[in-house]
Amino acid sequence: MQVILAQPRGFCAGVVRAIKIVEKALKIYGTPIYVLHEIVHNRHVVEDLKNQGALFIETLNDVPAGAVTIFSAHGVSTAVVKNAGKRNLKIIDATCPLVTKVHLQAQQYSRQGFEIIIIGHPGHPEVEGTRGRIEGPVHVISSSGEVAVLEVENPSRLAYVTQTTLSIDDTREMIDALKKRFPAIRGPDLSDICYATQSRQNAVHRLAKNIDLLLVVGAHNSSNSNRLREVGAQSGLSAYLIENPDDLDRSWFSEETRVGITAGTSAPEAMVQKVLRRLRAYGARRVAEMEGERETMQFRLPESLSP
Repeated sequence: MQVILAQPRGFCAGVVRAIKIVEKALKIYGTPIYVLHEIVHNRHVVEDLKNQGALFIETLNDVPAGAVTIFSAHGVSTAVVKNAGKRNLKIIDATCPLVTKVHLQAQQYSRQGFEIIIIGHPGHPEVEGTRGRIEGPVHVISSSGEVAVLEVENPSRLAYVTQTTLSIDDTREMIDALKKRFPAIRGPDLSDICYATQSRQNAVHRLAKNIDLLLVVGAHNSSNSNRLREVGAQSGLSAYLIENPDDLDRSWFSEETRVGITAGTSAPEAMVQKVLRRLRAYGARRVAEMEGERETMQFRLPESLSP
């Protein structure tokens, strides 16, 4: 059995920043530190931070007045920010800077009188956070088919933004459909879409030419991890999303299977290595890493946590 590791894979700069924020806040302020929602969509990351003393909550009502509270990497609505202010919480914002950029774009379009269309998955924390940052009318679409039945107030005053965990490939068809039906629509350049989502999907496209089966290490509620599995399946591969080695099925593999491994942006490299050890137990003898440019992007921590 041969195994090839995708490059790039795993943590992106926004996830690294979010985890560092929680860890540094614990060192500075001690426990308890409250985190609103999963800091990133990965159970193993969340459990590790819990073991360090972080308390994860789903509503600010569970936080004592004045306590240190961290917003997750997915971002939150204006209403949540105002509620935190009313309760005098000490807020540390771990929202990914690329998500913040989408918030600012959407707010700018809205202030200019545009009706906003968010391209993304309804109910996803990032989409709901972006929706909650916009005062005017907002629509959320997740497929090009929805464009044909979209009802808007003024077709000449429309703008779109996109969920960051989608890629150029994910959004191009929907953007083309929007521009065809609403020629005056405005929106950011495709290059503004999250670099990490796109680069990991590009790596799977390249990897697919040399493997028979794809393993995506990531959480089942992780948007970008699910999309990586879909990219593999669309390339004609057997593709599985797994959270840990126990999700593997020995029947998936034979002595001749060429296995590719990638990981979602919130999946730790330590879990990839655990999966690799299990595959060695299954008979993997050759392990290689595909050629690819290593990412060097870094985001600064909030000033309140800076030295």
